[in-house]
Amino acid sequence: MSSSSDAVAGRPAERYGPTAFSWTRLLEWSVRREIWENRSIYAAPLAVAALVLFIMVVSSGNLSHWRRVLLQPDPVRRQAALEQPYDIAAMMIFFTVLFVGIFYCLDALHGERRDRSILFWKSLPVSDTTTVISKALVPLLVLPLLSFAIILGIQTILWLVRGAVLMGSGLGPSVAGPQVRSVPSPPALLLAVLVTALWHAPLYAWLLLVSGWAKRAAFLWAFLPFFVPSALERGAFHTSFIGSFLRYRFLGWWGEALGPRGQDRYGLQALTRLRPVEFLGRPGMWIGLALAAAFLAAAVRLRRYREPI
Repeated sequence: MSSSSDAVAGRPAERYGPTAFSWTRLLEWSVRREIWENRSIYAAPLAVAALVLFIMVVSSGNLSHWRRVLLQPDPVRRQAALEQPYDIAAMMIFFTVLFVGIFYCLDALHGERRDRSILFWKSLPVSDTTTVISKALVPLLVLPLLSFAIILGIQTILWLVRGAVLMGSGLGPSVAGPQVRSVPSPPALLLAVLVTALWHAPLYAWLLLVSGWAKRAAFLWAFLPFFVPSALERGAFHTSFIGSFLRYRFLGWWGEALGPRGQDRYGLQALTRLRPVEFLGRPGMWIGLALAAAFLAAAVRLRRYREPI
């Protein structure tokens, strides 16, 4: 049988001859396809970044505020005030990327069943495993790298604008040191976004599984199994074990990655305390990755037999 007939039959590319694309090549183009088809992946973070940067740049012109900050006798409070805009900008991008990843995963498999495009994509020589993995790589790799680039760009522009304003205000070159210390190093920032993505891997994988299973109301099916028992537990037993677990899976990466000495700091400068080796040895990290692998395997199997809605 020719390679063209294999492609029409929907067989995986690995089986239809020496001219077939490699699996990594197919995965790369599948990820590109996801980015092309889902403009919100980059449009939403860029829109939020533009809004945040506009507000920060406008607020940088308040010279009376900066005089009060830089003339603050307490060096700890002075440094905290200088770091605050960078922290706010980074947190806005962090949470925007998280919400984009959540809504993307909920629609990734459900959307192609709803508009029946799954019939077209299944006719191509791309396996279900490749398709699901490419969709998982968007929140696990594409969005973290995008957030890193956006945060770094915002911090650089903000640092230059604030530096020019402060230097032009007559406060002198003494502001350069505190300004430089307010910006975290790019390696620490990159490590932070990758650590966050790994920690949230079971969340994204669960959402992909629900997206491939639910016929409608995927959002409710994804979150009600957790929030309803949490509310019942709170009302019946006045405990919050489920709620604490949910907070741990959403925000626990900070304490796990920073260790006991860094948990009391929530600014970007605390990223210098990141301990990647210790973080990768945490049981919560590996349990989460095991759950993510199980959810993705189930999503692959569902896509193999699921019909259009």
